Amino acid sequence: MRVRPGARRIMVGALVAMLALLSGSAVLESRRHGAIVEDIIRAGNQVAAYERAAYLSAREMALIEATANDPQGLERQQLLTVDEQAHQATMVISRMDWETEARAEAANLAQRQVNLRGSILWYLALLDRREHAKALAALETDIVPSYRRNMARLQELRDQHQARYERRVTTAQYESDRLLWASLISFGLTLVMLALFGWTVRAHRRRVETMAATDTLTGLPNRAAFTLHTQKAIAAVAVRDAPGLTVLTVNIDGFRHVNDQLGPNIGDRLLAEAGWRMSAAVRETDLVARIGGDEFAILLRDTDPGRAAIVAERLREGFDQPFHLDDITVDLEISIGAATAAPDDDVSTLLGHADTAMHEAKQQHDGFRHFSPHTGQDSTARLSLLGDLRRGLDDAGQFTLHYQAKIRLTDGSVTGVEALARWHHPVKGPVSPGQFVPVLETTSLIHRFTERVLTIALRQARIWLDAGHRVPVAVNVSTRSLLDETFPGRLAALLDSSGVPGDMLCVEITEYTVMSDPATTIAALHQIRALGVKTSIDDFGTGYSSLAYLKLLPVDELKIDRSFVADMVTDPSSRALVASAVDLAHNLGLTVVAEGVEDAPTAEALSQLDCDTAQGSFFARPVPADEVSLTRRPLPLTTS
Repeated sequence: MRVRPGARRIMVGALVAMLALLSGSAVLESRRHGAIVEDIIRAGNQVAAYERAAYLSAREMALIEATANDPQGLERQQLLTVDEQAHQATMVISRMDWETEARAEAANLAQRQVNLRGSILWYLALLDRREHAKALAALETDIVPSYRRNMARLQELRDQHQARYERRVTTAQYESDRLLWASLISFGLTLVMLALFGWTVRAHRRRVETMAATDTLTGLPNRAAFTLHTQKAIAAVAVRDAPGLTVLTVNIDGFRHVNDQLGPNIGDRLLAEAGWRMSAAVRETDLVARIGGDEFAILLRDTDPGRAAIVAERLREGFDQPFHLDDITVDLEISIGAATAAPDDDVSTLLGHADTAMHEAKQQHDGFRHFSPHTGQDSTARLSLLGDLRRGLDDAGQFTLHYQAKIRLTDGSVTGVEALARWHHPVKGPVSPGQFVPVLETTSLIHRFTERVLTIALRQARIWLDAGHRVPVAVNVSTRSLLDETFPGRLAALLDSSGVPGDMLCVEITEYTVMSDPATTIAALHQIRALGVKTSIDDFGTGYSSLAYLKLLPVDELKIDRSFVADMVTDPSSRALVASAVDLAHNLGLTVVAEGVEDAPTAEALSQLDCDTAQGSFFARPVPADEVSLTRRPLPLTTS
């Protein structure tokens, strides 16, 4: 059944109004029930106060009578203390009773207790003078009658309060039953509302799916849509005699500076106009998409290298004209990389090749480069390194992990470790991660590498768990791996096979990952967190992440980059930046980790800023698993 948009809006509004009324009713009933409970507690306290006053009065009379038999006995010593306690008990009653008549009665009882003290003191004085006959006469004619009157009135008032307490308990039970039925009715109505709301959501599904494939700022296809179209084009080339394809990646040079100086409003308008200019430079059969930040991609259904060069020239000509935004004129250039699909290339590989060519064009300042085996890192040495990496991933022993402890600054305990990859080449020996990780990130080998690192890290976490240590392990995940739609499923399988709870793993991503494709990144992080896995933004402050996205990101932790931490003790600007990052993270409900802590003054400065956790050589260097120290570091902070 098709429902008009206007009817849908009315229905949704009605549902929201009904749910609001139900929620308001539940709140009011809860408050009313709370008031009844408070009333019962008050009445119960009054009954208890009257019981205590009656007990102390009876105790006092027993001590008086015992004193008559033994004037110098232990009862004589206790008498005045009990008398004071009885007086205080009657004063408590007079303060607790809120009804005017009952309060007056309680005040009279308190005054009678004061008057009785005078009689008791006279009685004791007669005993001290050994005038026992007069003392007994005072006891029988003055003290005992006063006591009996007070006790009778105390018991009468106590019975009244007891009856009132029982009536309120009965009322509370009735109200509780009524609230239960009201809650059941509200629950039933809520289920009906949810069913109707689910029906309304399904009616909007098609529209949402369409919007999910579109970049809202430029109106162009987004990264997910571009990936899908490119996958279909690659498949078409493989199964039939269809035209080949070439992918271009386009980066707007200097956009970050414009966005920082002129504000995000101007930056957004600039990106929108840039998208229009690019669309005007290609054919209708080609596809232009915004794949993240200031980066665009173009799919050309053509393998002719000359065609890519022609389109690149048109794109650059389009940017030769300045951007006129209100009273502001902005001149920008672009860097373009192109890659033609080889028979075994997938979308990630093709985009990685185009991106490599684009960065080479940016570095060489010539505007355009077409990917080839000799482009940038794709030299003979890079190809050789790729071969070594592929063979290294086939060998279970070449890649290992070192672990660096993360220390809680409030008590020196180990909150977890970060896993850092190490590659021992059988011929070259140790190879720096800075050499091989960037090469891996341009190929599909990064997926195998990520899975290898996660497997080793989770295996070690399981070993620690079996030894009685809960040591959460953090693993860096590349942009390419995170944006792979199969990654959350593969991560779930690894957690299941290792037997490690999700909260024992933390996935670290960079700001660049976030801004390369915010929508896909947020969706992937939601899936990861659904597994119980913690998430963290690594190297915070070195990228250009939007605070709007930071607010929306489903992350648990913010790691401040070492470049700000290293000189925060001597550089007020760095200290201010670190303090701002700590406050920002805490206001967003995130834990803060400071990287690169090399000395005690830095650790102390971070502690003063309420930074939660620190990591660096001051506390522990990256070491193999069997050398990791899980003992608490002493405070105040010292090297260990």
